[in-house]
Amino acid sequence: MSQPQYAIMRFAKYKGPEISNIEAHNERTKEKYASNPDIDRSRSKYNFHLIEPTGRYRAEAENQIQAAGCRTRTDSVRVVEVLFTATPEFFKGKKLPEVRRYFEEVLCFFEQYQSRETIISAVVHMDEKTPHMHLSFVPLTADGRLSAKEIVGNKKKLTWWQDKFWEHVVQKYPDLERGESASQTGRDHIPPRIFKEMTRLNKQRQKLEELLTGIGPLNSKKRAAEISKLLDGYIPAVEKMHTQLKKYNVAFTETATENKQLKKKAAELEQSLEAATKTSVLKELRDAQLRRDYEDALALLERIPKEVLDEFRRPKAAQRTAEL
Repeated sequence: MSQPQYAIMRFAKYKGPEISNIEAHNERTKEKYASNPDIDRSRSKYNFHLIEPTGRYRAEAENQIQAAGCRTRTDSVRVVEVLFTATPEFFKGKKLPEVRRYFEEVLCFFEQYQSRETIISAVVHMDEKTPHMHLSFVPLTADGRLSAKEIVGNKKKLTWWQDKFWEHVVQKYPDLERGESASQTGRDHIPPRIFKEMTRLNKQRQKLEELLTGIGPLNSKKRAAEISKLLDGYIPAVEKMHTQLKKYNVAFTETATENKQLKKKAAELEQSLEAATKTSVLKELRDAQLRRDYEDALALLERIPKEVLDEFRRPKAAQRTAEL
């Protein structure tokens, strides 16, 4: 049986400095992208715009907001980004013109509900594993108000968007199934970059565990210095991961029994034809693993000896002097 193919649409809201970060990613303004190793720069020449930006994202957003006469606060959402794509199976065998037609159809859908004039950029990336489009727009309503809340809305409105999106694309692409909404999953979708960041954190954790395992009286001073250097990146990464998991409502209270039941349910579904349900359960398992990986990263900090933490807390200038 062939894999199910889903139409995918996800929203993200941005308020200030982070707008420059999404612009750098979307418009490929950097030569290297350490935060996203999946980017194949040799294929970036195949990326294309359906709507090209006339200037910097933040400046264009401010221009539109000012022209509309909207008052803003520091925490006002100025740009909303929509990620449009489909599951990898949908794109298999499709040539560039066919991929382009899909995203043109997607843009046609979006313009039925949001003015084209508010769209800053619509760019399709062909240099990552699955073709996808980043559509960035200023959340101005039809009557000229700045309101991401009204446009993107709550879970009910997000479900409405998913329904309308699927109703539109299924007319041209009948094999596509409706994507899973946040209201169905009971949590916000966790972006792939979070899992990539956790993979990097796990690698750091493994290095720390190796150093801690072999620490002893004869090598403690040298190991303490090595561990201290690793902690410079590890501790901020753990703190950042906590903030991100909290944002995406990853629960930290799931018991071992609940997890066992979840795995049993997934195993039962292996023989089932309920592909959509199976996908949902596997997603829950992946989210649970993300939580466990974070808790392991946190637990490792509890194992670090006091003298090593003292070394880490010493001013860096003093550490450098001691090494000379």
